Amino acid sequence: MNRFHYLLLCFLLTSVSETFAQHFSLSRLFYPNITLRADYNVPSSLDGTRDYGVTRTGFSGVIPIQSEVQLGYSLRKKLDLRAVHTVMLAQFTQIQPTIDDKNDPTNGYKTLSLGVLRMQASIKDRLWVYGGGLGVTESNETFFSPQPFFWGGAARMHILGLRTQIIYGSAIAYNQKLRIIPVFGVNKGLGKWRLSALLPFMVNANYKATKWFNIDTFAGLNGYSGGFQIQTPEEKMLRRENYRQIKIGVAANAHLFTAVNISLEAGVTTFRQLKTFNSARENLTSYTPATTPYIGASVRYITGRSGLSNKFIRKMGIGQLGVNW
Repeated sequence: MNRFHYLLLCFLLTSVSETFAQHFSLSRLFYPNITLRADYNVPSSLDGTRDYGVTRTGFSGVIPIQSEVQLGYSLRKKLDLRAVHTVMLAQFTQIQPTIDDKNDPTNGYKTLSLGVLRMQASIKDRLWVYGGGLGVTESNETFFSPQPFFWGGAARMHILGLRTQIIYGSAIAYNQKLRIIPVFGVNKGLGKWRLSALLPFMVNANYKATKWFNIDTFAGLNGYSGGFQIQTPEEKMLRRENYRQIKIGVAANAHLFTAVNISLEAGVTTFRQLKTFNSARENLTSYTPATTPYIGASVRYITGRSGLSNKFIRKMGIGQLGVNW
């Protein structure tokens, strides 16, 4: 993520979220920003007779809604000074699979989600990150069979120095199935390198070549889960589809014009799995698409910034705006 990491966000949105290749940066949560992104998986063998490809486009936004210092009681019932920062998270994604380079109208999805993430730092209780949200997935062919999902979680961060943080916690998510997932993260600066991980979802190595240019090498687990409807003369049949993959790649990130970050990435997707099942969760089809190359691009626009926030996040050791965006 991320940031406790921005990757926590990607994780918490679970299987319908996209995994951002850019370096995990907690600083991203301190500024209003919006990201436009597109990915293209080169079609590869689905079952030996057909080729399967995936195109994903969408946007995500971070909107800070609260940032203040509070005087209150700690968990030990003592006076405590507490700083809180709360952001709203929004995401829309369009997923379009292809069979033999042709769009499959019954297997295309769109997904929309809204959530809130809260960071709380106090003298007594250290730094906590927690949040929750709701969303829906829906077939491209209809607006009348939405599949809801929700997520929630909490994690604790320990700052072990200006360039070292660890985080641990758990999340609960429901998207056709209830899941409880433990998470562990680490963020460590080593010269021009920054090593980050949010297990079991992402491992990333970021190299800061210049003040405005950096490179990521990463491996991550992601995918999507969505519902669609097939209509026959006899009945309407609800279907659901799960797609999972591991992405391994390299991304080049350029920070331009103070407020714009452009990222280009390329790599391979492997260990892929594609399953379709009915409303009773009975498995209908199961495929293992072959490993294939992919390319991706994103543009992030930072709508606001402040010298005070820059100074704060530098002292906290969680990165600078423009360095790892």
